[in-house]
Amino acid sequence: MNHPAELPPEIMQQRPRWRLAATVRRGLLALAVLAQTLIATYFMLSVLPYHGGNLVEASMALVFSLLFAWISVGFWIGLIGFCLRRFGGDPRSLLRQQDEATLRGTPLGRTAVVMPIYHEPVGRSLQGLKSVILSLQRTGKLADFDFFILSDSRDPDVWLAEQAAWHALREELGLEDQLFYRRRPLNLNYKSGNIGDFLRRWGKAYDYMVVLDADSLMAGETLVRMVQLMQRHPQVGILQSSPSLLNGRSLFARLQQFSNQLYGPLFTTGLAAIQLGHAAFWGHNAILRVRPFMQHCGLRKLPGWGLFKGPVLSHDFAEAAYMGRAGLEVWLEPELAQSYEESPPTLSDELTRDRRWAKGNLQHLWLMLFSRRLKLAHRMAFLNGIMGYVASPLWFTFLVLTTIEVARLILWPINYFPEQNQLFPLWPEWHPQRAVWMVSITLTLLFLPKFLAIADVLLRGRRKAFGGGIKLFCSVLLEMLISALLAPIRMLSHCRYVLEALFNVNLRWAGQNRSGETSWLAAVLNQGIGSLMALAWAGFAWWLDPMFFVWSLPVALPLVLAAPIFVLLSKVSWGEGLMRKRWLQIPEEASGSSLLDDLETPSNLLTAEQQPAFNEAIVHPQTNRLQTRLAHAPRAQRQQSELQLLAQRCLQDGPAALSSAERNLLASDARSLQWLHTQVWQADPQSRWGQILARRIRTT
Repeated sequence: MNHPAELPPEIMQQRPRWRLAATVRRGLLALAVLAQTLIATYFMLSVLPYHGGNLVEASMALVFSLLFAWISVGFWIGLIGFCLRRFGGDPRSLLRQQDEATLRGTPLGRTAVVMPIYHEPVGRSLQGLKSVILSLQRTGKLADFDFFILSDSRDPDVWLAEQAAWHALREELGLEDQLFYRRRPLNLNYKSGNIGDFLRRWGKAYDYMVVLDADSLMAGETLVRMVQLMQRHPQVGILQSSPSLLNGRSLFARLQQFSNQLYGPLFTTGLAAIQLGHAAFWGHNAILRVRPFMQHCGLRKLPGWGLFKGPVLSHDFAEAAYMGRAGLEVWLEPELAQSYEESPPTLSDELTRDRRWAKGNLQHLWLMLFSRRLKLAHRMAFLNGIMGYVASPLWFTFLVLTTIEVARLILWPINYFPEQNQLFPLWPEWHPQRAVWMVSITLTLLFLPKFLAIADVLLRGRRKAFGGGIKLFCSVLLEMLISALLAPIRMLSHCRYVLEALFNVNLRWAGQNRSGETSWLAAVLNQGIGSLMALAWAGFAWWLDPMFFVWSLPVALPLVLAAPIFVLLSKVSWGEGLMRKRWLQIPEEASGSSLLDDLETPSNLLTAEQQPAFNEAIVHPQTNRLQTRLAHAPRAQRQQSELQLLAQRCLQDGPAALSSAERNLLASDARSLQWLHTQVWQADPQSRWGQILARRIRTT
């Protein structure tokens, strides 16, 4: 790997050009957002009765300006993306810095494809990896890639199933020397610690590392293209693809993937055009240059207090910033197609993920303010991530201030002479026309990019990919309606998560739910307090003024109905019903996808076991031999005697009598597994293990 200062002359000549373009683009974006926000804030002040002349109104104007600027940035990025796509793409993008023939003729470097997993559905995760491998096989470049499953799972029924499925997949594909499994004994520092453990052991053997999530899918051609781009551009440290959502079954997941695939290309194109070589890293579906990543992207624990002390939870943005600080480039390339992930199946699962992300993103405030020599673009990326969650408390604050303002005007007599020795009265003024204009402008900023996305699809002749013109338009209206219902629910949940993060509430690290619907009980328990708060606020608004009550309904009504919304959006039957009618359709459902075909192909090797994996590891002869071979060698004599006592209790009382930690100990010890297997096959048919063995034989 060349140091950036030692790059070839032709590369050095290219770098100032994109940097100049980035400076100009970012400057124009900042001017547009600033001008738009100043004008909007002026209109907002003119709408307020005292034009910001008291503390409440001044606070309202300040909060409004912050929220409007946040919305304005998204609007302009979407508009830039639309314009670039209409002109054939961004000429400054990494993909367009060489011709197709040159890129295709570029040899590949040695690449590791790593998939960190933690209590994920085993069959889905490994079937997805199998789809990636088969797609790479079709390119003829499979020999240049190795694959690593990096497990942090603690539950023995999970990691034993992972090991059995990995072994079956390795034998099925004939990849004994290319597909590896590693479960580290201590899962320190979450996902980044898992990646770090891999790099310390095997990093020096590879030029590049592709990181996949448990639900990731990437076409072989895309992986090959990413490696070729890294080979052609030695100054690039990270190349991030733009994953699309797919394979959704519930109504919520289908809404998410439809909006992602319809609106996403505009926003990612615009974002990539603004960031250029200072892009962010999203933690997966990306390729990293291993040596500089190992050298510069180690994450030290935060040295502050509370929230800002301990391991960095959201590591990806920080790693991109550190790579940029080292002089390397980070690119987002929207035109790298066939890069996918899955949406959380329910709103509840999305909000659970957001709870973890909120704390991680707020930690970035420390890095943004106190890390030295970071690029301004990466500091702005930190700020963007922080605002993704702080915007909700700001919106909530704006609603509170609005309620105070209305209550003050209605319940307290108007003081026309607030200053001592004031000669002339201060008259409150109302300008309802300007208020209507303000609402119209805000709605335009929010929704115009969505209609530009429709125009982009129609102008490209891709309406059939989204179900046809009429169904595309109806699907967009449905998505906009449900998005409006979900906005207040997300707002209140994010307010809670920000408060929890500020008070440094500990989070439990858990695998994500990839399936399952939300029950009524869970929805009511999750949203009951918020619904009661919204009901009380709406009642207070009605008591103050019926018009204020009407104004409050778009926020209050979704919160009151949050539990039914949670349940109904989680319904798989509703999502599949709309899929059959080609509503919320995405291109892969219209034209097919070999990745999806491989993912959905039944595989006997990766189906769920007939019984818990711990039982299977003891009962089934072949599985027992495999797990024994993968387990620890015999322990020291003292440890072995303790394990023998534990194994005897397991034999006598059955696996249900042991805790997860105790079953972990037995499953990790080769001698214990062998001894239990022998004893179980000699057990009394009426004993607990005898009955387990009988059931397993009947299902074979």
